Amino acid sequence: MASGDIVDSPKVNLPTMFRLGLFQMGLSMMSILTLGVLNRVMIQEIAIPATVVSVMLALPAFVSPSRIWFGQMSDAKPWWGYHRTVYVWVGAAIFAIAAFLAVKVMWQLNNVIAQANGWVWTTQTIGWMAVLALVFAIYGLAICASGTAFAALLVDISEEDNRSQVVGVVWSMLMVGIIVGAIISSSLLKQLTPQANLATLEAAINRLFFIVPGIVFVLAIAATLGVEKKYSQYSRRSTLINREDSISLGKAWKILTASPQTGLFFTFLLVMTISLFMQDPIVEPFAGQVFKMPLAESTRLNVFYGTGILIAYGVTGFVIVPRLGKRKTAQLGCVAVALCSLLLGISGFSANPAFLKLGLVLFGLATGFLTTAAVSLMLDFTAAEAAGTFIGAWGLAQSVSRGVAVVLGGSILDIGRQLLPSLELAYGLVFVLEAVGMVVSIWFLNRVSVKEFKTTTRQTIASVLESDLD
Repeated sequence: MASGDIVDSPKVNLPTMFRLGLFQMGLSMMSILTLGVLNRVMIQEIAIPATVVSVMLALPAFVSPSRIWFGQMSDAKPWWGYHRTVYVWVGAAIFAIAAFLAVKVMWQLNNVIAQANGWVWTTQTIGWMAVLALVFAIYGLAICASGTAFAALLVDISEEDNRSQVVGVVWSMLMVGIIVGAIISSSLLKQLTPQANLATLEAAINRLFFIVPGIVFVLAIAATLGVEKKYSQYSRRSTLINREDSISLGKAWKILTASPQTGLFFTFLLVMTISLFMQDPIVEPFAGQVFKMPLAESTRLNVFYGTGILIAYGVTGFVIVPRLGKRKTAQLGCVAVALCSLLLGISGFSANPAFLKLGLVLFGLATGFLTTAAVSLMLDFTAAEAAGTFIGAWGLAQSVSRGVAVVLGGSILDIGRQLLPSLELAYGLVFVLEAVGMVVSIWFLNRVSVKEFKTTTRQTIASVLESDLD
């Protein structure tokens, strides 16, 4: 809502929820470009070490602590009378431009590698890698600014009784974006063959990174246009209560570290997320190097993964969690992900693309099963008095974990290539360690107690805030 308009706002309706989901759909389309296209091109076609590529792709996650600052900025400093919308739009414009620039820098780096007849550490390669790192960091900061303002907008326009509906619809659209992004990317790259020269590849990739970020920027505008003005209750709420977003990082740290249960759940979330996403940077190269899939076909693999997740979200949320409970569903989800990780590793020895596709559908089902239960459990580990602080902490844990997972996935693959006799075993090592991580996450999950958390958190928050007032 524009600042100064303190009136009761109408309840957000279902069509508007789906329209808001277009923004999340766009973000997942961008993730397809970076983790589904760029990583394969840099690792396989340009032959940059997977560890180096993983570090580059993880940079957007490692700048995620900026989310706290951007959230406070959108609270305190409205642009043109809007607390959220302009931050969303400006952030979307910057990350769209940064994605296109990343591709341009990548080709410059490729020219240097070609002149040196392979990857070597030289002044030129280091220089272009530094430029690429800067572009990815700017891309990540823009994602943080836009995404944080958007998440705050969801809080502003929703009430306690419909917030889960808003989040559920938007979360589902995130998965739709993975499928749509994979289809669009695959269609724009379908003319490429395994024998295509680098000039043809460069032209196709440039076109892809011009068209898709442009579509995503339009989606960001379409998703949020007029929503804040019509539905936001921020101004009314901010005149009545002190929002939890104003809690400083120091206060938040005291609250989050005071309860042992919070620390245990944070650790579970950290280990689970790292284990869940270690395969992210290696699936497309796995498809290309082991299964000999062309670029367009390997990009389309995200459709199989995303379809599995989308099915699991609906079934788990409405059928399984109500019957088994959140903790037990999460435990079974960890087991399912571990088994599916092993299945993906085994699929490499078959060299059969159909086996890989089946494995990805099952992995998507297991992932959706686990994440639905984990997110539901996460809401239980959130105190209403400091909801923004806790949700921000869980979001930060997930972002950093995904960054660590990307780096680990690429690094383990490089280590496996050095130590193991075949590509199948090298990629299999990543999937096996992913399964081991899931077993470890169960150990932490078994030790968390929602009941203990709820009985101690109110006292903790009260004492921390009271000490800050003294």
